[in-house]
Amino acid sequence: MPDVSSLPLIGAAALRARAAARVLRTLPTDVKDAALAAMADALVERTDEVLAANAADVDAAAADGTPESVLDRLRLDAGRVAGVATALRDLVALPDPVGDVVRGSRLPNGLQLRQVRVPLGVVGIIYEARPNVTVDAAGLCLKSGNAALLRGSASAFRTNTALVTILTETAEKAGLPAGSVELLPADRASVGELLNARGLVDVVIPRGGASLIERVVRESTVPVIETGVGNCHVYVDASADAAIAEAIVLNSKTHRVSVCNSAETLLVHRDVPFLPRLLSALADAGVTLHGDDAARAAHDAVVPATDEDWATEYLSMDMAVRVVDDLPAALEHIAQWGSGHSEAIVADSASAVADFTAGVDAAAVLVNASTRFTDGGEFGFGAEIGISTQKLHARGPLGLPELTSTTYVVTGNGHTR
Repeated sequence: MPDVSSLPLIGAAALRARAAARVLRTLPTDVKDAALAAMADALVERTDEVLAANAADVDAAAADGTPESVLDRLRLDAGRVAGVATALRDLVALPDPVGDVVRGSRLPNGLQLRQVRVPLGVVGIIYEARPNVTVDAAGLCLKSGNAALLRGSASAFRTNTALVTILTETAEKAGLPAGSVELLPADRASVGELLNARGLVDVVIPRGGASLIERVVRESTVPVIETGVGNCHVYVDASADAAIAEAIVLNSKTHRVSVCNSAETLLVHRDVPFLPRLLSALADAGVTLHGDDAARAAHDAVVPATDEDWATEYLSMDMAVRVVDDLPAALEHIAQWGSGHSEAIVADSASAVADFTAGVDAAAVLVNASTRFTDGGEFGFGAEIGISTQKLHARGPLGLPELTSTTYVVTGNGHTR
């Protein structure tokens, strides 16, 4: 365990979380569920308090010249507050993973072996200007028996403070231990302390842009569950239905542009006859198209694309467009430029679907469906902490099971070796 004196900003909070985690791991499901339901009710009842704090954050961020895409992530309204409260209630309805037997067997020597899910312990979560993550992360951690150390961005600090005040006051009244949810200071030094709190913090999860994730992975002495940016693609095969392709591409790009599962690049087979119509639909929706020569020849609204466009997670009403010779060329493009988040194919050909799903390397592969479905709530997991693009322990939406580890329980009858 680190010397707490070396952690002046987060040490006290980490110690409280450590003590709380020992209690949380043993709490029955009904106690945790009652607390989550009470927290959801309290958020709705105290919406005005949250919105007042959020308005101050949004005004300050706008005055600093913050881009609209970031302001959209920061901004709350009554509907969004109700949405995060609903996410907490959805968690109540989900099975508690703690105590689940992953596998079990009787060994030849008579020993009973069970691999059982247990909480991770203290989970540190570093995230940017999305205050809904504060509630989602707290709820997921509590349901899975973990204490949460939350380090949100400075731009959302007033909002996060209001949210955590409501959550902690309500949780303690409902029987959860003090320290179950802690909000850390929103300065750069607190991140450094959190990343070096090995022994107090069991795992760190970054949720945000590439620079944040790279810093956490590079500097952390605490184990990291790595989430990733979303340079997501939609590939339209020669066999695709025109109406279905148009609906999926438009939804993937325009439904909400500031989130990681928004599509950033459109790949179209050279034999697709409706490319001009597809590009017109995007342009009419207000999307700026950055394309290769073939895409520019198909529509005069397309501006020239560069390698930077293929690599960019726009998070805006921009989309890169490339015409490819065949499905292997689409897979090659995704392999070179994709981030391993979500990749979609629109096709009527069973062989094309099979080749794409087998050949693409991503946390989620969507067949004739929008990339916007890569989401813990849409998958039926309740809220999520993020989308993991790594390949160890957890991949895809981080829901309840992904916030657990396992213990092997070995039961004998006086067995000795």
